[in-house]
Amino acid sequence: MKKVFVSGCYDMLHSGHVAFFEEAATHGELYVGIGSDKTLYELKARWPVNNEKERLYMVKALKSVKDAWVNSGSGLIDFLEEIKQLKPDIFFVNSDGHSILKEQLCKDLNIKYIVSKRVPHENLPVRSTTSLRSECRIPYRIDLAGGWLDQPNVSSLYPGPVLTISIEPDYDFNDRSGMSTSSRKKAIELWQVDIPAGDKEKLARTLFCFENPPGTKYVSGSQDALGIVLPGLNYLQYDGSYWPSKIESIPDSPLLTWIEERLCLLPLYPRQSSYDVLANTHITVEGAKKLSDAANDCWKAIQAQDIRAFGKAMRDSFEAQIALYPNMVTPDIFKLLDQYKNRMFGWKLSGAGGGGYLIFVGETPIENAIQIRIRRGE
Repeated sequence: MKKVFVSGCYDMLHSGHVAFFEEAATHGELYVGIGSDKTLYELKARWPVNNEKERLYMVKALKSVKDAWVNSGSGLIDFLEEIKQLKPDIFFVNSDGHSILKEQLCKDLNIKYIVSKRVPHENLPVRSTTSLRSECRIPYRIDLAGGWLDQPNVSSLYPGPVLTISIEPDYDFNDRSGMSTSSRKKAIELWQVDIPAGDKEKLARTLFCFENPPGTKYVSGSQDALGIVLPGLNYLQYDGSYWPSKIESIPDSPLLTWIEERLCLLPLYPRQSSYDVLANTHITVEGAKKLSDAANDCWKAIQAQDIRAFGKAMRDSFEAQIALYPNMVTPDIFKLLDQYKNRMFGWKLSGAGGGGYLIFVGETPIENAIQIRIRRGE
């Protein structure tokens, strides 16, 4: 029989895991690599509920599993040594476990790469570890254009907007992935399960102040707090201060559906904690102006629902960002980006870069990419 390999943390084993294993096992004998406690903490910034010995015991007890072990490596490709030793015929992943790095590894090792959609067993609900831990509806955020203008050292040289969208938590996005995971954690500390009712800008100010108390060495940009709290699409105008001088929002509109249908995300890997995105900066008036102009062009293109102009403006914004902050992008990210450029109209990296997600704009989503939902107004 063919050998099928899957890898994950499988914390709080549930019916969704079992259905995934059963589907993978239809392709051959199933071997499972389990992420260590240390790896899970590195990727999710939390310790598992069940330690690696418990998780290994439960996974090995399933009848669909031929064998299982705890992976010896770390990070997103913590199974590298194991997959080389096993030499499987197939690497099977869920859609939210798909990664360009995993796909490329399979090409290099001549392993068939299969991505499955998360499908529950008949008459059972869709399950995820995140939903079992707690039903948290606090959104993430994506900055579409203008990122870094929320920093006074950039917008004081030339004012301009940052465009953000508030993203429903349908996926457990990795920590340090450019989706405002740090700000979201602070929001969970404040509000537990969802953004409360009330004046959204005041709530965003509360979150911003809570995340940046007096004496904070590096002040997180306010686009993070605003992007999480304000639903829909937001235009945040920065003029050299930490807080925007103007906020324009589109909280509920067919325009949001138009954006959803044309955006897709491809996972890379979490930014390493030791990686310094702020090294080697080249912040100039000309660079800040290019970033501002691109963000304004993006705002106009989205409102006109002009997909080509939207893509170009996003590309221009991204190029302006990496001119100011070259460490946003590493050579391997450029290499991966080159694989998809000719299929899409625009692209950028999530957040400050150094890893995270590649965000694309196109008429047709990339196969196996993540589709997002934008949080609507109340």
